[in-house]
Amino acid sequence: MFPETRSPSLGTISIEESLRLAMRRVYLWMSAGLIVTAMIALVAQTLPIALMSIVILPTIIVEFIVVLALSAFVHKMSPTIAVFAFLFYSALNGITLTPIFWVYTGTGIAFSFFATASMFAAMTIVGYTTRTDLTKFGSLLMMGLFGMIIASVINIFFASSVLYWLVSFVGVIIFVGLTAYDTQRIKMMTMQAVSEGNTDVESRVGVIGALRLYLDFINLFLLILRFAGGRRK
Repeated sequence: MFPETRSPSLGTISIEESLRLAMRRVYLWMSAGLIVTAMIALVAQTLPIALMSIVILPTIIVEFIVVLALSAFVHKMSPTIAVFAFLFYSALNGITLTPIFWVYTGTGIAFSFFATASMFAAMTIVGYTTRTDLTKFGSLLMMGLFGMIIASVINIFFASSVLYWLVSFVGVIIFVGLTAYDTQRIKMMTMQAVSEGNTDVESRVGVIGALRLYLDFINLFLLILRFAGGRRK
C-alpha cells in the first residue's frame, strides 16, 4: 500500500542507484501525503460548515503536536511508524485546509494547484541537479520566512491590503527558494546515509525530507491561491 521503507542491499546496486531509489521514495511519500490531504479535504468540505468550524481548531493543535513530535523523535522511530505519522499529519492537514473550499472556487483551486506543481517541479529539479552550494541561501530564506510570519501576525491587527499582498509575494519567492534548498539538503543527507549503508537512517531521512517538501508545496500552493484562486462572491 505504501512505498517500501527499506533500501535494497548496497552490495547489489551502486551508490548512485541507491541514491536515485532513495530520492524516489522521498517524492513518493510526499505525493502520498498530498493525495491523503486532498482526499480528506474533499470529503470534509461536504460536511456542514458549523461542524467543521468546531473541528478545525482542535485539529490545528493536534497537527502542531504531531509535526513537532515527528521532527523531534523521527530518529528514534521505526521507518514504518515514521511514515504513518507523516500520513496522519497529512490527513489532519486535509481538515485544516477545508476552508479554502468555502472561500475559493473549484476552478481557482485547481489552477493554483497545477501552477504550484509546475513551479515546485522546476525548483526541485534545480535543487537536485545544481552544482551550486545552496547552503548559504538557507539562512537568508529562513530569516525571510520568520520575517514573513511576523509581518503576517502584525497585519492581523492593521489589516493592510498592501502588506497582505507584499507578504504574499515575498512568501512565494521564499518557498520557491526553500524548495530548491530543501531538495539539495535532502539529497546530501540521503547520500550520506546511502554511503554509510544505514537503511534505517536513510528511511528516516526520507520521511523528514518528504515532510519538508510537502510543507514547501502546501505553503506555496496557499500563497499562489491568494493571487490566482478566484474568490467566491
